[in-house]
Amino acid sequence: MAEGRESMEFDVVVVGAGPAGLAAAIRLKQCRPETSVCVLEKGAEVGAHILSGAVIEPRALDELLPDWRNDEPPLVTAATEDRFLWLSARRAVRLPTPPPMRNHGNFVGSLGNLCRWLARRAEAQGVEIYPGFAAARLIEEAGRIAGVVTGDMGVRKSGEPGTNYQPGMELRAKFSLFAEGCRGSLTKRLVSRFRLAEGKDPQTYAIGIKELWEVPREMHCPGLVIHSIGWPLDGATYGGSFLYHWGADLVSVGFVVGLDYRNPWLSPFEELQRFKTHPAIHCHLAGGRRIGYGARALNEGGLQSIPRLVFPGGALIGCAAGFLNVPKIKGTHTAMKSGMLAAEALAAALDDPAAVTPLRYEEALRASWVWSELAAARNVRPGFARFGLGGGLLHAGLDTYLFRGRAPWTLHHRHPDHATLLPADAAPRIAYPKPDGVLSFDRLSSVFISNTNHEEDQPPHLRLGDPERAISENWRRFRSPETRYCPAGVYEVVGEDSPALVINAQNCVHCKTCDIKDPTQNIEWVVPEGGGGPNYPPGM
Repeated sequence: MAEGRESMEFDVVVVGAGPAGLAAAIRLKQCRPETSVCVLEKGAEVGAHILSGAVIEPRALDELLPDWRNDEPPLVTAATEDRFLWLSARRAVRLPTPPPMRNHGNFVGSLGNLCRWLARRAEAQGVEIYPGFAAARLIEEAGRIAGVVTGDMGVRKSGEPGTNYQPGMELRAKFSLFAEGCRGSLTKRLVSRFRLAEGKDPQTYAIGIKELWEVPREMHCPGLVIHSIGWPLDGATYGGSFLYHWGADLVSVGFVVGLDYRNPWLSPFEELQRFKTHPAIHCHLAGGRRIGYGARALNEGGLQSIPRLVFPGGALIGCAAGFLNVPKIKGTHTAMKSGMLAAEALAAALDDPAAVTPLRYEEALRASWVWSELAAARNVRPGFARFGLGGGLLHAGLDTYLFRGRAPWTLHHRHPDHATLLPADAAPRIAYPKPDGVLSFDRLSSVFISNTNHEEDQPPHLRLGDPERAISENWRRFRSPETRYCPAGVYEVVGEDSPALVINAQNCVHCKTCDIKDPTQNIEWVVPEGGGGPNYPPGM
């Protein structure tokens, strides 16, 4: 143990207080009440890093807490109407809503509030939850993960301790569950250290950018769920939109772009801004005001890209492993169920006095409805990558309606997302309109309403492996795509004769797109000082 570093012992440490981590903690206490469980959350509070507005299938919540509807329920807006649109620049054609996208029985609401509610239920069962503490390092002993170390606080940019320096704490555990969400920094290390992705397809991702609007009551249609494909993207780029009416006069609107896109001039942020100008979309926002903004990377690889989940001393759960159902556009229910199944396996292992019982988590997952659901959806996302928008829709229709997810083939993801960009001079430039400040906005004003804050005098959490490569490769070959795919204005190139990359890490909204899409994998995202990043209050 480092000098001055305190240590605490638990049966189980859970890294991440999202739906999967909290469901795992609750299920552990249900199965084995005497288990000591600690949950770490890098946000300033539970839910602080989750911007509201999601369609949530309650299947796993019903299994975990059957009484949830009777306990000041966190989900109250039932999904009442689905619309699926194909957009051209000026027109919208309503298409039949595919079965996976039909939302009867689902809810539209705040995922952040759901996590806050789950946290209260977990604490009532004796789970210890520590928000504002980021798990920064792994503890490995004799080839086994024995816990994590939280990040040091009060370290200056120089790496020297500041006046408020406080060393991180060792949280030791018999087992550790990693529920960091998409592209977690410790999850990356675990996958590499234990070769968990060997024999699997490369993971493929998307970036989802979301805004929260408050609209006039007469314009509000609680429970209306709209998805679209087509404009403003071209037929070779995977993506689409969502728009949800929910809560007290709230509308969540967002745009998703697959990170296997090829044109380095594309900006997912700008695609959202011009998407909102479509006649079929801006009518839902007219007279309203934007009150929230956020972005997040999403795992889209599905069944083919799920790594091995168990390693010595722990397991991966939730979006850290990649359980998003792409055609459903949902992952909360599968993430929660994965946490519950891992908890049941841990409870059995903890009851073994010799602690030699292998975790039966993967076997349980393969026998569950999570695996059946992802197996049925496995060909949709790679179909779009292989056949484009038109061919992908046709293939998805055949897979869904004719084969019902049981096609006698499995398509594969052929390359990681960072390997797909064309050189800048081989791709058409995209002319984006200037923001009007009413319907469309710039990045910095967007970051402002995300309440993003990082202590300025701290080591940067966005690191370049080779600073020279940022210019010799990214700038000269691709014209610095990080200045466009980042939705927060973190990256900018200054100087014409002698260009240099400037990293404004204080703007980072923790989407982790740079860690995924950088063409030479030169950018690494690691956790900043605990509590840093966006801060979405309850109700947002």
